[in-house]
Amino acid sequence: MPYQKRQNSKTTDKQQTILFDCDETPLQAEESSRTESIEELNRQNLRSLHHANAASQAVQSMRFISFGSGSSGNCSYVGTETQGVLIDAGVDGDKVFKALAENGITPDMVKGVLLTHDHGDHVRYAYQIARHNKHIHIYCTPRVLNGIFRRHSISRRLKEVHVSIFKEIPFTLAGMQFTAFEVSHDGTDNAGFFVEYGSQRFAIATDLGCITDRAKFYMTQADYLMIEANYDAAMLDGGRYPEYLKNRIRATNGHLDNKITADFVANQCDDRLRYIFLCHLSNDNNTPEIARHEVCAALEARGRATTDGEGLPDANSNKVTVVALPRFDTSRRYVLRKSTGNPAPTSHPQNPQKTSHP
Repeated sequence: MPYQKRQNSKTTDKQQTILFDCDETPLQAEESSRTESIEELNRQNLRSLHHANAASQAVQSMRFISFGSGSSGNCSYVGTETQGVLIDAGVDGDKVFKALAENGITPDMVKGVLLTHDHGDHVRYAYQIARHNKHIHIYCTPRVLNGIFRRHSISRRLKEVHVSIFKEIPFTLAGMQFTAFEVSHDGTDNAGFFVEYGSQRFAIATDLGCITDRAKFYMTQADYLMIEANYDAAMLDGGRYPEYLKNRIRATNGHLDNKITADFVANQCDDRLRYIFLCHLSNDNNTPEIARHEVCAALEARGRATTDGEGLPDANSNKVTVVALPRFDTSRRYVLRKSTGNPAPTSHPQNPQKTSHP
């Protein structure tokens, strides 16, 4: 959708209120009638202002594209109508910027790369992207940067474009506010990101073995959620992986089981949640169909209707769009608009099940 500049709907008190004299005269009935007419005009003006503000809120939207999600490489774009950032850099920059161009996003609109942790499938192309785009800096915690140098053969010149961020300390980039939060994984100083744009909230947690209290704090506030659904327990148990690797995946600092993800989004997340992007699906121990089925079934059991996001969902619908992101390919561009209506709330149990990893 092409960007259209929004008109400023703010007006002064003088513009909102029509001033008039109301001196009593012998023609009192006529004056009373005129007063009522003016008061009605004032009410109409206030209603118009309310509708204009509501329309301004409705136009505001976020953009999301995934360029790959899984152990082969992770990278996604989160932005507004005019600018955005990349989350992770595990996909070749040439592929990323080609896909961005196809969606009308130029390199100068990308204001930075945010890294969640130091595993190769998240950082492999960080220096390439920064070297070919001089205005782009790399945002991560100092410990993540040190972990990258320790784990990988990557140019030390990455330090020159590094911007230090710290968990639980918000920062502003590309017109959005970001807060890094702790997640449980076996990388170095692993983080998720909580993104705020106006009244819209997007939580991103790509790799985590269990849902900790801090991760839950942020993810349950989201309108849009990118969350790992890595494996199906039965497929992992009966699969070809050696036992030590299965145990690493099952660990509380490993990856998330579909059922844990499904239970969390159905029983813990707020009714404001409208989009769920399932990420980091295992190529050997999961399928998009199984992952979506688990999550959709859990939501529908709680009274939330779901959709696959292939159409153009109504922003005022109570349906939850559930998307299993492709492992190797670029997803479609999602234009995320917050609901402007008041969908009926769904009920939650008094004692919801725990969301920690078994």
